[in-house]
Amino acid sequence: MIQGSCHCGAVRWTFESQPDGATACNCTVCRRYGALWAYDYLDEGIKVAGATRAYVRGKAIEFHFCPTCGCVAYWLAQQTNDAGQRRIAVNLRLAEPDAVAPIPIADDVAADPALRGRLRLHLWRAYEFRQRARQAHACLRAAFV
Repeated sequence: MIQGSCHCGAVRWTFESQPDGATACNCTVCRRYGALWAYDYLDEGIKVAGATRAYVRGKAIEFHFCPTCGCVAYWLAQQTNDAGQRRIAVNLRLAEPDAVAPIPIADDVAADPALRGRLRLHLWRAYEFRQRARQAHACLRAAFV
């Protein structure tokens, strides 16, 4: 199980299991948000809590964010599928880095192949930052034990 929350804590989500993977989407909206998405269905694999505001993009998707601190928490499909399920993806950047670190991240470069090199560099730098943060956290923990 992975949990995430916005900066002020008013919006929260729970991913009931361990995601198989995450997507660093580079569509015109997601690349501006800088989100890492993990997918499932609302109230099945993913539960959300807290009041949000939504940016509705077209007729398919709405991006939900905290009205207080502005963090993008999740996107939600506007329609249900034939089984009555509503697709949702949570922003893994709102979870603790240690919980997200083992999840494989796929970069979605199909939307704009020209960004491929820059996006891979960004993901590599993010990986290096996580590694350095883990090392610093371990040093701090050792210093206070």
